[in-house]
Amino acid sequence: MIEVQDRQVEEILQDAIRHIPKQKNSQIVSITKKIEAKHPVLFFEAAAHLQKDRIFWTSTKDDFAIVGVGNAFEIIANEDRFYYTESTWKQLLKNTIISNPFHAPGTGLVCLGGMDFDPEKQQTSLWSDFPAIHFTVPEYMLTKNEDDYYFTINIPVHRGDHAEQLIKELYRTEKALFNHEQLPSQQLQVLNKRVIAPNQWKKTVQKAKEEIKVKPLKKIVLAREMRLKLNQDANIANLLKDLLEAQPNSYIFAFEQNESCFVGATPERLVKVEKNHLLSTCLAGTAPRGTSKAEDDKIADKLLHDEKNREEHEFVVQMIKQGLKKYCTNIHVPEVPVVYPLRNLQHLYTPVTGTLLDGHSIFTVVKELHPTPALGGTPRDLSLKFIRDYEILDRGWYGAPIGWLDNNANGEFAVAIRSALIQQDEASLFAGCGVVRDSDPEAEYEETRIKFLPMLSVLGGQA
Repeated sequence: MIEVQDRQVEEILQDAIRHIPKQKNSQIVSITKKIEAKHPVLFFEAAAHLQKDRIFWTSTKDDFAIVGVGNAFEIIANEDRFYYTESTWKQLLKNTIISNPFHAPGTGLVCLGGMDFDPEKQQTSLWSDFPAIHFTVPEYMLTKNEDDYYFTINIPVHRGDHAEQLIKELYRTEKALFNHEQLPSQQLQVLNKRVIAPNQWKKTVQKAKEEIKVKPLKKIVLAREMRLKLNQDANIANLLKDLLEAQPNSYIFAFEQNESCFVGATPERLVKVEKNHLLSTCLAGTAPRGTSKAEDDKIADKLLHDEKNREEHEFVVQMIKQGLKKYCTNIHVPEVPVVYPLRNLQHLYTPVTGTLLDGHSIFTVVKELHPTPALGGTPRDLSLKFIRDYEILDRGWYGAPIGWLDNNANGEFAVAIRSALIQQDEASLFAGCGVVRDSDPEAEYEETRIKFLPMLSVLGGQA
């Protein structure tokens, strides 16, 4: 365990207190140190006793994780959300004292958060804890980057503070975060499962097909909701542990806000940036997994040659390729997709790489790409209008970008699918599918049923 109660940290805090600008009463100090290995889920669970909101993010394929605890600074916007968020972040970077000799991705000053799928859609009470856009700089943060672990404190210091007192409080909190070694036992069961308006949803699929035939529409993505009543309050750390074991090729995430937690296991990266190197991925076209390798291979081959799924996938590829042309050079797109397997599903997958031009950031790309045809449809404006007019669901953060960025121009955003909004002993699960001219409402309903499985299974339910 790292001990923050040392002379170096005290000197940094004392210096920060002495040099608070005259026109301000406080400023944030960010201090990162290397530590011994600590499992991110145990760190997340330990933070529950501090009664602070928590954030969990991990990419298991990259052996990377960030866990944030508390709120040293937050960015909330309901209008001009991208411009306000990026300008506020840039200003914060100028005004923060950062002590981080490691410069590893996800260390130093980091903000994590997400946003509404569609800020023009009227919000319901279900998502009242989640603003249109919300990013948090945690007070305490664990970062795992392959075999290396880091602990960051982000602390607002005020004129008149005493470094010695701050050190003592930091040490008490740190001890609480690192002394937790096990999860509580949990046996979740679904007491009641209610699918929201299934027949109306199928009629909406049929309506979408009719619109596509008479308007310049190619695809409309429609989502639906399943509501669960559980036998007890869900412990989020246990859910994360189960998702990590069950969905190894996914991003596992949790964003806690008051009494609500948005949690999931999404396979879909929107964009990753390391300095100026950019990676986006196209994930569209879905099929189930087989019960044997032979059956699995047969389904995968059929998926690769299925006209409907290839068309859906190509919509996404072309949209991302065209969108990135405005902000990137050296764009590379493979000619054909490959199959990307998950535990319950397999998807068509195409990576897109490029070099981000100077003057543009990860926010620029997120704004350009969201929503991709995989979550909205194509063309974007017409498909979004149909969703606003006919979809009975308030998607909230479902289907929207979630992710993180740091002060060293690194960051990553995924698309929040395969997810659920947990509210104590209740949960809303979300799933969607792409409707095209030849879609069959019953087949699309079955596809969304399968997409509920990642979250439904860890909550103790069955298909």
